[in-house]
Amino acid sequence: MKYTSFLTFALLGFPLFAHAEDIRLQDPKELNGYFPFRPPTSLNEWDTRKDYVRRQILVAEGLWPMPTKNPLNAVIHGKIERDGYTVEKVYFESTPGFFVTGSLYRPKNPKGKVPGVLFAHGHWQDARLALTPEAKVRQEIAIGAERFEKGGRSIFQSLCVQLARMGCVVWQWDMLSDSDSVQIPREVVHGFAKQRPEMNTTENWGLYSPQAEAHAQSIMGLQTWNAVRSLDFLLSLPEVDPERTAITGASGGGTQTMLLAAIDERIKLSFPCVMVSTAMQGGCTCENASLLRVNTGNIEFAGLFAPKPQGMNTANDWTKELSTKGFPELQKLYEIQGAKDKVFLLRGEHFMHNYNGVTRSAFYTFVNKHFKLGLPSPVIEQDYEPLSREQLTVWDEKHPAPKAGDPDFERTLLKWFTDDAKRQLLPSAASSAGLQDVLLPALEVLIGRSYANAGEVEWSLKEKKDLGDTLEMAGTLLNKTYNEELPVVWLFPKKWNGRAIIWLDDSGKSAVKNTEVQRLLRSGAAVLGVDLLRQGGEPLTQTPISKNPREFAGFTHGYNHALFAQRTHDVLSVVRFLRTAKVGNHPSPSMVGVAAWGKTGPILAAARALAGQAVDRAALDTNGFRFGQVLNYRDPMFLPAAAKYLDLPGMLALNAPHPVWISGEGNKPEVFSAKFSEIVSFSGDAKNKESAAVDWLLK
Repeated sequence: MKYTSFLTFALLGFPLFAHAEDIRLQDPKELNGYFPFRPPTSLNEWDTRKDYVRRQILVAEGLWPMPTKNPLNAVIHGKIERDGYTVEKVYFESTPGFFVTGSLYRPKNPKGKVPGVLFAHGHWQDARLALTPEAKVRQEIAIGAERFEKGGRSIFQSLCVQLARMGCVVWQWDMLSDSDSVQIPREVVHGFAKQRPEMNTTENWGLYSPQAEAHAQSIMGLQTWNAVRSLDFLLSLPEVDPERTAITGASGGGTQTMLLAAIDERIKLSFPCVMVSTAMQGGCTCENASLLRVNTGNIEFAGLFAPKPQGMNTANDWTKELSTKGFPELQKLYEIQGAKDKVFLLRGEHFMHNYNGVTRSAFYTFVNKHFKLGLPSPVIEQDYEPLSREQLTVWDEKHPAPKAGDPDFERTLLKWFTDDAKRQLLPSAASSAGLQDVLLPALEVLIGRSYANAGEVEWSLKEKKDLGDTLEMAGTLLNKTYNEELPVVWLFPKKWNGRAIIWLDDSGKSAVKNTEVQRLLRSGAAVLGVDLLRQGGEPLTQTPISKNPREFAGFTHGYNHALFAQRTHDVLSVVRFLRTAKVGNHPSPSMVGVAAWGKTGPILAAARALAGQAVDRAALDTNGFRFGQVLNYRDPMFLPAAAKYLDLPGMLALNAPHPVWISGEGNKPEVFSAKFSEIVSFSGDAKNKESAAVDWLLK
């Protein structure tokens, strides 16, 4: 038979090869690692990569799809008149009851439409309201970092005042827990270290809980959402020119600058300070989110803004090597888009971490050039009289502050995002367009791999046994693309009919030693058993985490795939191998099926959703599993953002229109499309699930 020739090739003809240990067994990557950026070789290559990384940011930060934009209900009050500019107090609602606070600087007597600038601050406590002690300012003047004893007392007011005098409208808002933003306490936003049992529940959960992570809810996501709404507010002002919008910020504000510029096309100029780096990516809980930097980093985030004007700087911190590591690659990226002169680096390694007068002057000059303000260049900052905390705070008797640090508000806020996402996503599961345009792109980010880029997989034979009617082959599949290896065992009937069944179970490849597998073999089907990552030994109860001792999933899963995702990669590797291993006219298997039991059932649901028609028939037992019920972020079944996208039923719906047999879901899953109902088979109350599944696979 023609299949015998393929069998001989697949099992006997593949060469032995040397390989390294599976790279995934190394220590998890963490925020202090090395994050280089490889420039694309063509615009087409970059367009594909850019689309994916932008989507990765949106999914990671809970913004895919974008939450519903309610009316801002902006309150502007307390105008202060100054020399050439005004300052007003502002608060608005980014979601119902969630207040964004800040200061609005406007030029006096603007002529026509003027530029609008967003200014995000970093980890300067009480940044917008605080004044630097006079002695510290004199030290800054002495080293050339500042020019004025008065104006040097607030880097935040200084930048806003100068830009307003240049004719720009500036919105400088508070990051969470800072200045007038009081609804989520600082110890939660920046100081979180231990899981809070009272917030770790399947309903009414709080930030950092496995539930919040499973719904893509994080401090970083909330801050980016506030940045999106800040841009909405800025553009609502009639004098702001929508074609001349900029964002800048330093440190954590530089992180926010990069991310908003990457995801929001309305930003026309970006200037992230002391944060673009191949080294440390952001050390705070407010700068990290699960999924965010898996296989990417801050250099590439900055690159997403190309070819629009972008500046950045270095200091004697983690950015000090940017001129040789990262910036040349950004220049190449800009160059292939015909815009090499639009990316700018200010060298400042002789200064410590900053947004000092020298850096601010570079920003003013950059804005002046690209927004064509017509001012003499370089633009030099002028002195001014800084405002006091009392003059700047937005809260007073007529405008009372919301309740500070209320844990019930935290729960209510996350519930709003949960309910809003569900309202948007439920219709997606009921339509082919929604499945393909919303849920599948999200799943590709959750798993971090598609079938198309599953990798190049080869087979290495270790041991062969003749069992009479069947050949047993033990060996290894090596995914050469990703340096991943899988121990496998093949059972081949000598009268093979061209069918291949992958048999998955919690015990790994040893699970092929059962009566139902024997029935498959007697039918003429070949069966492959595999040890998915960290299977084949003692059952894993807790997944590895990064060296950071704080109990925040984002410090691990912001840089590394979850084990669930890695095991899904393994299934894709096996399917890819079966579909591509051929020589000459000898075909691959005529039919590839997969059966999955125990905790591998949900893994197959994800893998089949990504593999599509590469798997002819899939049979899986879910055991009623839901990602939203996992209450430990180190659980092997934990998968960031998975509960948000309609949980396991959402993955099952993505199996359409390809045949699938399901056990463990009763009569039907919670969410399914019309097309899904046409191709799915349910086991119902079948007593022998494996036998019923094999009957279906053999049809």
